[in-house]
Amino acid sequence: MVYGVLFGGQSYEHEISIVSAIALKEVLGAEIGHFIFLDGTHRFYLIPAKEMRSRFFASGQYRKCPELFLKPHGFYTQGLLGGKQVAFSTLINLIHGGDGEDGKLASLLDFFEIPFIGPRVEGCILSYSKYLTKVFAQERGIKVLPYVFLDKHQSDALKTLELPLIVKPSRLGSSIGIGVIKESKDIEYILDEVFEFDNQVIIEPFKAGIKEYNLAGCMVEGGSYIFSIVEEPQKKELLGFEEKYLDFGRTQKVAKAQISTQLEAQMRALFQRIYEPFFVGAIIRCDFFVIDDQIFLNEINPIPGSLAHYLFENFNDVLENVLLPKSPPIPITYHYINQIQKNK
Repeated sequence: MVYGVLFGGQSYEHEISIVSAIALKEVLGAEIGHFIFLDGTHRFYLIPAKEMRSRFFASGQYRKCPELFLKPHGFYTQGLLGGKQVAFSTLINLIHGGDGEDGKLASLLDFFEIPFIGPRVEGCILSYSKYLTKVFAQERGIKVLPYVFLDKHQSDALKTLELPLIVKPSRLGSSIGIGVIKESKDIEYILDEVFEFDNQVIIEPFKAGIKEYNLAGCMVEGGSYIFSIVEEPQKKELLGFEEKYLDFGRTQKVAKAQISTQLEAQMRALFQRIYEPFFVGAIIRCDFFVIDDQIFLNEINPIPGSLAHYLFENFNDVLENVLLPKSPPIPITYHYINQIQKNK
């Protein structure tokens, strides 16, 4: 199996995607045949494996690499003597945030019939917005923390929740832009700060020391699942951007959370309730809270950092067996047009 890795994108998480691709290169090595970089101007570039260094992108040197163009069934170079297809078996969508997780690229890849590992349009819609994630979870009978959704600055709406509160951009991941309101005097300042990142925000009760667990997985052939270990992220008061990503390039495995087999089984059952059918084709990570032995969904990460490879015992086996959805062919026969013409 030869993979192509698509990374970058136009979003606040652009740099996270670069680091994620570099980390995946260390794990998969020669199994990655091609690295395809999407820059901030929505141009695709073919990046040599030896140049997969953060400085190469920060300095703009990537612009000297061959530019690629999307066409039916793949990416192609372009030249005077015609284009050449970039060969890979399956593409890995590793673009976090905008472009990769909001459905834009999922639509393009499906339209051009490119096989890829990643969320499809429906999964992107449900997971990209934290508000829609909560609505979806509640419809599936999964608990979520009480919340207020704001699409404009309305500090009065917070009166239904008790302080302290955590404020998050609704359509942004990687813990970017979050703020904690501990006193009423901080409300206006924190809201102003978070609204700089997104014009939709989610406000929830902030519970210090809450137990948080991450579980990744995917559906494979036959309808069964491959699950990762359950991870308990190590954090201080809040798992922010620095705690998540200053050591993000890790390639080593993490320790399994010390939880009961019953709690792990409950998380797996909730994961399956979330996953099927909207996330088939993707390796996702569900982040859960546990409060008084009750499980709450925090968020769905449809493209986790480095695809959460460090949570799996055999990540290569996971990649090779992800069930990719296939759209049934629709025959174009012009039957009705011909029938109309015949009856004239």
